[in-house]
Amino acid sequence: MKVDILAIAAHPDDVELACSGTVLKHIQMGYSVGIVDLTQGELGSRGSAEIRLQEAAESAKILGISFRKNLKLADGFFEINETTLKALITEIRTAQPKIILANSPRDRHPDHGRASELISRACFLAGLPKIETTLNNVPQNAHRPRSIYHYIQDYNIGPDFIVDITNQYEQKMNSILAFKSQFYSPNHNPNEPATPISSAEFMDFLEGRALEYGRLIGTKYGEGFKVERPIGVENLMETL
Repeated sequence: MKVDILAIAAHPDDVELACSGTVLKHIQMGYSVGIVDLTQGELGSRGSAEIRLQEAAESAKILGISFRKNLKLADGFFEINETTLKALITEIRTAQPKIILANSPRDRHPDHGRASELISRACFLAGLPKIETTLNNVPQNAHRPRSIYHYIQDYNIGPDFIVDITNQYEQKMNSILAFKSQFYSPNHNPNEPATPISSAEFMDFLEGRALEYGRLIGTKYGEGFKVERPIGVENLMETL
C-alpha cells in the first residue's frame, strides 16, 4: 500500500513515544501514514514478542494508520548488511513514501542509532535501479523518499524543527498506553520487573519533553525532529 509518510522504528512503541502526535496530525490533514517496525522488541524486560505485537496492533487502530508491518529483525542484534538493507528497501519501494520518519541518530538504546543508519542507507539505495528487489515475485521499481526526518527519543539532541501536537496530545498518549506491558499502570503486574520506562515518572518525562518543545514554538505541546538536509522555504511568513 502506498503512503505519503512511512514511519520506521527499531521497536514497537518507538513511533508512539517520539512522533505519534505528528502521525496523527498528518492523518487528520488527509495524508496517509504507515509504520514499519524493524524488530518485535523481544529483548524487552517486560512483556513478550507476542504481547508487543498485539499491543502494536491496538495502537495502530488508535492512530488510524494505513498499515503496520514488522520485519522481525533480531532485537539488539540486527546489523546493517545486504539482507537487512534489502528487506527495508523492499518495504520502501512498496510504500513509495515522500517522507520517512526515522529513529534518532544517537540515543540511549544502541538499536536506535543503528536503525537510524540502516534507514538512511536503505532510503538512498532504494533509489538505485540496479539494486533488484521483488514483491510477490514481481520486480520492483526504484523509489527514493524526498526527505528523512529523525524523531528525537530519550536523549534530547536538539530539534531542527518542531511540530505542534497540542490537539493530538491526548490521542498520542492513548496510543502509548496501548503498550500496557511496557508503561506505567496503577494495575500493573507486580511480577514484572521495574524498568526505566515503566514508572509514573517516565510519563511525567514524556509530558515535560512535549511541553518543552511546545514552549519553544509558542504552543502547548510539540514533537521535535532532526533533518539530514536543509529544508527549503518559499515564504518566510509561513515559518512564523
